[in-house]
Amino acid sequence: MKLRCDLTPTWPLLQSHYTAQGSHLDLRQAFERDADRFAHFSQSAPHVFADLSKNLWDRDTEALLLELAAVCGLEQHRDAMQGGQPINTTENRAVLHTLLRRPAGMSLPGDVPETAARLADVHSTLNAMLQYAEQVRGDAAITDVVNIGIGGSDLGPHMAVRALEEFRAPGKRFHFVSNVDGHELHHVLKAVRPESTLFLVASKTFTTAETMTNARSALAWFAAQGGRDVARHFAALTTNIEAAAALGITTTFGFWDWVGGRYSLWSAIGLPIAIAIGAQGFRDFLAGAHAMDEHFRTAPLAQNLPVRMGLLDLWYRNFHGFTSRCVAPYHAALTRYAAYLQQLEMESNGKRVGLDGRALACTTSPVIWGEPGTNGQHAFFQMLHQGCDVLPLEIVAVRKASHPLPGHQQKLLANALAQAQALMVGKASEDGHRHFPGNRPSTLLLLDSLTPASLGALIALQEHRVFVSGSLWGINSFDQWGVELGKVLAKDIEARLESGDVAGLDGSTAGLLGLLRDGDGWTA
Repeated sequence: MKLRCDLTPTWPLLQSHYTAQGSHLDLRQAFERDADRFAHFSQSAPHVFADLSKNLWDRDTEALLLELAAVCGLEQHRDAMQGGQPINTTENRAVLHTLLRRPAGMSLPGDVPETAARLADVHSTLNAMLQYAEQVRGDAAITDVVNIGIGGSDLGPHMAVRALEEFRAPGKRFHFVSNVDGHELHHVLKAVRPESTLFLVASKTFTTAETMTNARSALAWFAAQGGRDVARHFAALTTNIEAAAALGITTTFGFWDWVGGRYSLWSAIGLPIAIAIGAQGFRDFLAGAHAMDEHFRTAPLAQNLPVRMGLLDLWYRNFHGFTSRCVAPYHAALTRYAAYLQQLEMESNGKRVGLDGRALACTTSPVIWGEPGTNGQHAFFQMLHQGCDVLPLEIVAVRKASHPLPGHQQKLLANALAQAQALMVGKASEDGHRHFPGNRPSTLLLLDSLTPASLGALIALQEHRVFVSGSLWGINSFDQWGVELGKVLAKDIEARLESGDVAGLDGSTAGLLGLLRDGDGWTA
């Protein structure tokens, strides 16, 4: 029986512990009292080393949080997910993105009967997709690949292709179009030629409004520019083969309803990644993620990195009341990493009701935000160090550079370590402007090098960490009804922009619609 965290007998114990100890823990004193603090609150997981020692918890805190996880049935819920049970209860679906990176023929205890057939289908699709990716990589006539998608069909592939730029196929440029704002597509189309471009249209249903608007505009441009052979220059990542064929697109790769959009870069949605880094690179990407899956599945809770990070997230959100987490990757290739995590966590856990549909008594997902490393230091780090709010920082650092320039990597890593140190130790000064209060928390995730395998492991770590906190909060982390209402209203307003009909609209929307239809515009 799975219990919601705030309904367990451990919850009031955590509340008492927070009042007595947790609310006034000083990190500087904690390190002085515990010579083994770093050793205890740091650990290795596949491809990732994590230092959690600069966070506002102690061994007593962690022991209570681990007890909470056990009482809530976290392990059973994890096993149900990986075994293929329909834990997405509002849509009656399994949640099996982990199956996408499971080796062929591998079974797990608790697998539902359909798992073997599903896994065989996964590898059949994977093999076909990778064969196609290699064909594109070997086709010197294709110089540009344009991915048209939005949400999970854009953020994951875009982030990964940028992150793994050192592994990209030579002679290929990659472009990502997601926004329905025509400026984005127009900018890309000005830079490519129809005879040397491959368009990938990524939409599970082939009905996503933004994606299909961009796809039809790309097809119209292709024809207007004298493009020939749509079948060669367009491919679709979709399950709606008929809709793709109606547009002349005959090369398609599908995926399944048990793959959520924000978890889909491991599927056919990852085709641009596979073209960029090759079949073996993509298999390494999957293998890194699978290694983290196995760590999450088999490691005891106390040595389970996704569990420890998810518990820390709950501790910060529900007891310290921290409303956001800053993400700062100290590697320029991870420029889209924070944007990817925004969807992963905020779309998954940005919920206000539990599995029973009733309002929760506790808060859920924090706001995720950030930018790459030293750029952020010259922008928002001022607020991290001296602002009124405590904003936990999560740093991602990479030990080995993938460039040959001397001196840069040492300076970059020095900055990463120094920021975490400065947040914790602070600096006392009688001049308030120069006083740093310190005792501000941070986590540091360290990769040895940024490779397909290590990136796969890092992403899987974040997926499982989100699962942990969502499971304890008793929410469904795998639906996203919150994005639907705006889509429905947009269709109505689009028609009204054409007709001018404002009947039944609120005063503000009616006024704005009239302003947008006024050919004379407005003046300041």
